Amino acid sequence: MIKISENVSDISDSDKTYLKTEEFFGEATPLKNCEKFGGFRYEERPQQKNMALQIAESFEGGKNLCVEAPTGIGKSFAYLVPSVFFALANEKPVLITTETISLQEQLIEKDIPLLQSLMKDEFKAALAKGRANYLCRRRLSLSGGRLGEVQLFDDAVQSSVEKISIWSNRTQTGDISEISFTFDRKAWDFVCCEGGNCLGQKCSGFKNCFYWKARKTWETADILVANHALFFTNLKITMEEKFETSLLPDYCAVVFDEAHVMEGDAAEHLGLRISKIGFDIFLKKLFNPETGKGFLVRGGVREAELRARIDSIAKLSAGYFRKLSSLLSEKNTDCLRLRKTGLATDTVSEEIYSFSKHLAEMAKTETDENYRQELESYTMKTEFYADAFYRFSNMTFENYVYWIESNSAKENGRIELFAAPVKVKELLNKIIFNNPRPVILASATLSVGGDLEYYCGRVGYCNGEKSILDTLFDYQRQMKIYISKVVPEPNDAEYLDLMCEEIRKYTSITHGKAFVLFTSYDLLRKCAAKLRCFFAEKGIKLLVQGENLSRNSMLKEFRGDTDSVIFGAASFWAGVDVPGESLSNVIITKLPFDVPSHPLIQARSELIEAGGGDSFKNYLLPEAVLKFRQGIGRLIRNKRDTGIVAILDKRILTKNYGRVFLNSIPKCHIEVSS
Repeated sequence: MIKISENVSDISDSDKTYLKTEEFFGEATPLKNCEKFGGFRYEERPQQKNMALQIAESFEGGKNLCVEAPTGIGKSFAYLVPSVFFALANEKPVLITTETISLQEQLIEKDIPLLQSLMKDEFKAALAKGRANYLCRRRLSLSGGRLGEVQLFDDAVQSSVEKISIWSNRTQTGDISEISFTFDRKAWDFVCCEGGNCLGQKCSGFKNCFYWKARKTWETADILVANHALFFTNLKITMEEKFETSLLPDYCAVVFDEAHVMEGDAAEHLGLRISKIGFDIFLKKLFNPETGKGFLVRGGVREAELRARIDSIAKLSAGYFRKLSSLLSEKNTDCLRLRKTGLATDTVSEEIYSFSKHLAEMAKTETDENYRQELESYTMKTEFYADAFYRFSNMTFENYVYWIESNSAKENGRIELFAAPVKVKELLNKIIFNNPRPVILASATLSVGGDLEYYCGRVGYCNGEKSILDTLFDYQRQMKIYISKVVPEPNDAEYLDLMCEEIRKYTSITHGKAFVLFTSYDLLRKCAAKLRCFFAEKGIKLLVQGENLSRNSMLKEFRGDTDSVIFGAASFWAGVDVPGESLSNVIITKLPFDVPSHPLIQARSELIEAGGGDSFKNYLLPEAVLKFRQGIGRLIRNKRDTGIVAILDKRILTKNYGRVFLNSIPKCHIEVSS
């Protein structure tokens, strides 16, 4: 820890962050007054204070910190308190970035307001969102439905635009999250704020612009909360030096909460993704020949020529995606890695680029300022698509893996194209961790085998300390684990029947109140079909991911009905918080190994093998252990929670690597059944 000067007045404001943090978590901590302000009942948590002081020390030293903070220690307050002091001292915000909306809402609606009531130092906080979340009044007036006597959109979109127009007169923020009525999401694309068509201060509505009003609050905030998607999108834009300098104001430090997903989020947002559906929708926004509606519906020779070119591009892209669909069909797969150019012959980019040049020329001579700005925006978007198709088809990104995916190998309408960096750690090491601004990485599950080496190696972490904090929970009392040896290998004829029998057995113990976690949607659907009647007879509500409800709606139903069961896949293994009796049982149907044949997993494995490593031991196994820990971590969320975990994959007992999983489980009573 840092040395404390005897004369506090000799210490700079920035260096007082540690002292102020230490005082806040001292014997007279303001946290004792939480209940007075509608917060939680205070209980001393040494781990929370320890984490807060480590962060304060990292801030002052300009160093990074990677910390595993188990559930229950109050990590949000542990990083918020030193962040407030550091931000005030530097007169710049500290950026807090999270993966899930639920954590953002907790910070903005609960934790930060409570902290503002408790702290003597006044501070401001704001939630940063991408432009597309905000309504643009200028675009709304342009998209009021008509250009002259011509209707721009089909009736469904037109109706939604009119609803949004009425809402625009009463909203204070213009934030899409405020909208409570149903509407066609395509309508929002026509009226939301976008970087490419923003006039900025030249816009007549600039002073009342929802987005720029929000930006002003970001600029004056001390704590700025964002999500990982915006963080990495901003990072990509600043790396490429296109469009805007930055989507976020200058900040003095960043706290990366839910950091266990950092590598995956970085690969996704720093990579390339083209959806056939998305591209088709984009073209139809310009002109839809089936309805005769779209942005280019004005009369005149130029618009007619451009509409004809859209039809040509649509036919070329249909052929392009049809070719890729046939590749999937030939290989009888829904996911195919492209290892060399030529398989996806570029028949599209040149025509799209030529079209963008014509749009640009048209924009130069357009006298209607609003219409011209839209044309310039569409020009930028067509240039993006031309560049994306060219880069994907010709594999121009070095050290990237390229692949195509479809929800159905026979349905080319769902095809998506991907390119992702394989060496994410090198990018992150250079642009995040070798940076003057301190970076704090925090999550409940980062360690494998009792240390942070694996995780830090994957994300390129350097220039800082590593810390694993102790848990507050008494797992010996709060949790019991059952390991079943009944379910055979998946290729066994009795696999599905015995899997369902074990799910019946363990959900009956708690009469529902369970998450049943799957690693594949196929097995999830099959088990749901076989068990639906069983749950109905037992009076247990079955909620199945991928059916009628969104994840948030499923969780709301689950919390409201204590006799219910969720069958969930990937998104239910992490980032879901259900304290109390509602969740008393977590059933893990299979150890969560990634599919080794997936192109991105395959490419990462090849990179490890090429360097002399073992891809299973050095990548697939530790990744599975982290996901396994996250799954088990859904059960115990506070000191009052109790429940059981059932593991239905006997490999945890029969395979040598099973010991790695067992060693990752908190010490508790384990019972093996056969």
